Amino acid sequence: MSRAGEPVPGDALLDFLDDMRRLRRECPWKREQTHRSLARYLQEEAAETLDAIDSGDDDHLREELGDLLLQVYFHAVIAEETGAFTIDDVARGISEKMHRRNPHVFGSDGSPTTLSADEVDRQWQQIKASERLDRLDHSRAPSPYDGIAPGLPALLLATKILERVPGAGLTSADPGDTAADLGDRLLALVGEAVAAGADPEQALRDAVRRAVPD
Repeated sequence: MSRAGEPVPGDALLDFLDDMRRLRRECPWKREQTHRSLARYLQEEAAETLDAIDSGDDDHLREELGDLLLQVYFHAVIAEETGAFTIDDVARGISEKMHRRNPHVFGSDGSPTTLSADEVDRQWQQIKASERLDRLDHSRAPSPYDGIAPGLPALLLATKILERVPGAGLTSADPGDTAADLGDRLLALVGEAVAAGADPEQALRDAVRRAVPD
């Protein structure tokens, strides 16, 4: 606690880490969980966080971010038990990544450079692509789709693919195959959104929200 009796920034995170370690030891259900068994909850909490963002309710968002943070800490505590990594390793890793990918802020001379948002995004993508190449199996030719998780939801998967390779997969299906034709048209719509600089996932979420009465 500070001299004024106010919480010290960061103390709550340390306290929560202790809580998760204790829950892992003393709660039978939490003791049985694995990275794999928790996967569905991570997906659910991420979806609920998106809903909170759409709602515009700050209290709701704060609560859902807490639930999402719980999943991060839960996985980190499980990994800690096996010696795989700790929550500090997680934080250190993402901090190092942010330093690598934001040289306009964390430059070697300590002074940020002046770039536009578009220039920052291009720089980020170039650095990310370079990192991806370093991790590749060099026994095969690199693919523009390397690093895209195939298990992503279809709309997000299509978006990431078309951001990486504009026009990818935009073919005409057999006119008699209704499902394939619908899929091609959906993919084409995602391509239109990407070309326009719009987020098709958010656009569809907004449209569904407008269509469903409160």
